[in-house]
Amino acid sequence: MEEQRVQTCDFYRTDPDLPHRFNNPDCFHGYEQVKSHPLYRTSNQTYGSKKPTVHEIQTCFTATSRQFSEVMLHSGMFRHHGFNTSVDRSRVMVSTETQHRRANFHYLYHYGNQRSKNDGSSK
Repeated sequence: MEEQRVQTCDFYRTDPDLPHRFNNPDCFHGYEQVKSHPLYRTSNQTYGSKKPTVHEIQTCFTATSRQFSEVMLHSGMFRHHGFNTSVDRSRVMVSTETQHRRANFHYLYHYGNQRSKNDGSSK
């Protein structure tokens, strides 16, 4: 004996352009695949494990416009190509003594030779 398939249009007035999956709830597959321990099962898992019935499926379907997505597909996402003037900051904490040593080193490296010339102690 063949099982009679129940359709949404048998109970409710539906749109003529309603997709096939909404008019035939038996086409939804894949429920109750993963069994979880009942102690850790959430209410969403319980609700999602049941197949939809004709009383729970929507009777009208309105598709959204893809106009924005189509424009982004052709042009790409916005990317700022300006000049980066920000200072990169290290995420590593450095002691203040190390910072002073670095500052003194950089000062001597850049200006060390000039000091000896200005002092008049050049040979």
